Amino acid sequence: MLKDVFIKQPIMRRVVYSLIPIYLFSLYMYGWRLIALSAVVFPLGILTEYLMEKSRGKKVSEAVLVTCTLFVLIVPPAIPLWIAAIGIVFGVFFGKEVYGGFGRNIFNPAISGRIFVWISFPSLFAYGFMVPGGFGTAGEAGVDALSAASPLAMLANGSRPELLDTLLGFTGGSMGETSAVLIILAGIYLVATKTAQWRLIVSTLLGAGALMSAFYYSGLTPNYPPEYGMLSGSILFVSVFMSTDPVSAPNNPRAQWVYGLLIGTISVTIRNLGQFPEGTSFGILMGNVFASLLDEIIPKPAKKKRSKQNVPTGTQTGAKGGTA
Repeated sequence: MLKDVFIKQPIMRRVVYSLIPIYLFSLYMYGWRLIALSAVVFPLGILTEYLMEKSRGKKVSEAVLVTCTLFVLIVPPAIPLWIAAIGIVFGVFFGKEVYGGFGRNIFNPAISGRIFVWISFPSLFAYGFMVPGGFGTAGEAGVDALSAASPLAMLANGSRPELLDTLLGFTGGSMGETSAVLIILAGIYLVATKTAQWRLIVSTLLGAGALMSAFYYSGLTPNYPPEYGMLSGSILFVSVFMSTDPVSAPNNPRAQWVYGLLIGTISVTIRNLGQFPEGTSFGILMGNVFASLLDEIIPKPAKKKRSKQNVPTGTQTGAKGGTA
């Protein structure tokens, strides 16, 4: 029955597989809140795409499962469920379906939904954090990021979290963005399986890390050491899962370097100098805006010509064998 509804997309399945350890860790940290958010986000996200694709005579893409999983993991754990519902419907509809569905959207749907509810309901979004741990029983919900002791909030307040806690993820923050170790392992898996383009990950981290270092060592942001800044907030998560979106990112290898650097620098600039505590959502959307332009204006690497003596037998002109 499912094969009659969904298009098979092995690449998207691998992204979902890479998110499972992070999802399970979030279950330990926030318990029933993760389950409640998932129970709202997944049905509404899938239904929104189903209705739009059915009107076109097409099936639902498995990419919507990635969108729903990512959306659950990038919002505060105690965000009101009705806001989460609005966010996922907006993200799938306006971030993807209005452009024609999978493969035609220029914006990342999960980020589109997140930034919409963030701007539309800033106070409710800001007070959607909770103290993590014990399957959601460690502390009260509905507190702000500072009360939930997220690393970024602690740094802004002049204190520093334990570096090991930020590595392992035993800190406050969005649902699935806290465990640097699990995110890094997911990134290694995605690159090893050729699911994600390593240039996009590395360039985003380079852009963010370089600007964080420049701000810190120039004295502009003395409370934000780069090693803490890279492990705090959503820089790592966005670098691995958002900047590598194959639909909204450039295809040109050289453009991918510029694209990642753009996302990293915009994210850090807004985080440290803007009015918002985190800038990665804006960084991704700005990168999405320029992706097609970067593909056009940046010259592609010249293809290496292979001499006939180096061409394997059966692949010369006129031969039937070989692969394209």
